[in-house]
Amino acid sequence: MSIAVTTTDPTNTGVSTTSSSSLTGSNAADLQSSFLTLLVAQLKNQDPTNPMENNELTSQLAQISTVSGIEKLNTTLGSISGQIDNSQSLQASNLIGHGVMIPGTTVLAGTGSEEGAVTTTTPFGVELQQAADKVTATITDKNGAVVRTIDIGELTAGVHSFTWDGTLTDGSTAPKRFLQCSD
Repeated sequence: MSIAVTTTDPTNTGVSTTSSSSLTGSNAADLQSSFLTLLVAQLKNQDPTNPMENNELTSQLAQISTVSGIEKLNTTLGSISGQIDNSQSLQASNLIGHGVMIPGTTVLAGTGSEEGAVTTTTPFGVELQQAADKVTATITDKNGAVVRTIDIGELTAGVHSFTWDGTLTDGSTAPKRFLQCSD
């Protein structure tokens, strides 16, 4: 955007000068510089018998302060957003090749082959804050009836994962359904 400013020197009647500037940047410093240039030109060229009101000047100064503040805020938010994106990418790259445990109590049991001979379940695990002498996983159906109790034994503090073969307490295979696991 080009701005052409024409000024008239009141002491040298009939002498006028023209200056031109071009705004190519859109940062706060460029906006503020352009605003101040225009404000000074406006003050120099105002009618001495009808000068600019104080509230008009204050309003214009407040507007440029607001624009400048918004520009700085946008820059800061853009920087923060970029840093968050970078942080999430780094965190995600650390998970490559690692298992992830999601909090929950639901386990899916069911047959995994077409012949129905292979039963699979979702792997699940437990996170212990301290070592335990005896850990037991209790698997229940949707009504809360225990369908299998698995004695895992002694475990140290930390994260431990295990799988269940889908066998119920009576030796039969669990049908395909969601079950609950508690420790």
